[in-house]
Parts: sequence; structure tokens; C-alpha cells
Amino acid sequence: MAETIKAIQARIQAAQPDMLPALFLEYGQDERAGVRAAVEQGKKRLAAYEREVARSEALWRYEREYAAYAHICGIDEVGRGPLAGPVVAGAVILPKDCDILYINDSKKLSEKKREELYEVIMERAVAVGLGYSTPERIDEINILQATYEAMRQAISQLAVQPDLLLNDAVTIPQVQIRQVPIVKGDAKSISIGAASIVAKVTRDRLMVRYDEVYPEYGFASNKGYGAEAHIAALKKYGPCPIHRRTFITHFC
Repeated sequence: MAETIKAIQARIQAAQPDMLPALFLEYGQDERAGVRAAVEQGKKRLAAYEREVARSEALWRYEREYAAYAHICGIDEVGRGPLAGPVVAGAVILPKDCDILYINDSKKLSEKKREELYEVIMERAVAVGLGYSTPERIDEINILQATYEAMRQAISQLAVQPDLLLNDAVTIPQVQIRQVPIVKGDAKSISIGAASIVAKVTRDRLMVRYDEVYPEYGFASNKGYGAEAHIAALKKYGPCPIHRRTFITHFC
């Protein structure tokens, strides 16, 4: 009995990318419309996968350039612009044989994809460090200096000491480890992209918890950024303890 269209479709849909070419050969001569459609869909999926492999491979450019360093650490921050909440820095050392796909600037990823990648990065990284600067600290020393503090804290939290830092655009003061600042590094370096994702997911989860404490401001959805509803709530209720006083002078 011939294999059913539904069964073939299920096989192609469930197949890992490296198994698809063999399935294309097996079913490529099948004249049934449903099978042809499944094969075409599989070819599109394989092409998208191959594009992602090539893109991810290109993200290793800086890690390959500095391959002589044993532990290369990517550094990035999230939350410099919001009106409320901390700035969070991530520091990630990936293994040199790491093959995680879809890492990118966290802003270019969906929340679902960031969450998925966060779990993979946390499981497979050699070391991950996180640093925080509170709204009070931001007001005290300004956002740039507070960001540097968070980055230094993230480095200090690593279980493995890095010997090279790849930073998203900045050079961090008071750090003795060699640094390589890369403009838009979270989209150019696999390590910085991983740090971006870890920092973003960590901060977003924190702002969701703050939303339970201060529900008026919509922190779960706006994450402390200046959304219209957030600004309206700020004008109506005034600031809460996690607002950055130096950021809200136009509204309060």
C-alpha cells in the first residue's frame, strides 16, 4: 500500500534539516499534489536553515580573529533608555565549538525566540555574569557611568576569568582585561549577541515582576520605556520607587 500523503507530510515536517535532502530524493517523483507541496515546503525550510547557518557562521568573525585567547567574553547592556527600572548588563563566554543558531541583537528577536535562546545559552555557555545598576544609582552618577558599573559587575560575576572582552560599542573604564569595542556588536559578534539576549530576558522578567508591585504603569508590557500609556500613568499617579528621577522631569 502506498504511503499516505498525510504520513509523508508528517515525515517531512518532523525531519531535521540534514535529513531533508534524502526525503526530497525519496518523494521528489511523487505526483500527488499534497506530497509535492510538502516537498516544496521542506525545500524552503532547508534553504532558510542554510541561510541561518551562514549568518551564524559570520557572527564568529571576531571570535575567530582573536582565537588565540582562551576565554572570549561578550558584553552588552539593556535598559539605558527607559524611564523606570535598572540597567542590566550581560557577560557571556561561549565554548569555541558552540553551534547555537539564531543568536542576534536581542531587539531583532521575538520575545518567544529570546526566551528559547536564553535557556540554550544558560545551559551551554562556559560562564554567564549579570550586573545591575538601580534607578537610584543611575540618578546619582548618570546612565553612562551606571552602565559601566553594571558591566564591571557582570564581568566580576563570571565563574571563569575572561582574557578578552568583546564589547558592544564601548570601552569600559577601570577594567584591566583587553577590550575590543565593536559598533553594533550585538548583531556582529556571537558572544555579544548572546550577552544581549541574556541581559534583555533578565531585565524583561524583572520588569514583569515590578508590574505586580506597581500595576498602574504597565511595566509588564512597556518594560519601563516611555510608552504613551506609561507617560499618562506617570502624570496621573506620579513616580513610583523604580522611576529614574532624572529621566522624568518633563512629565512630573
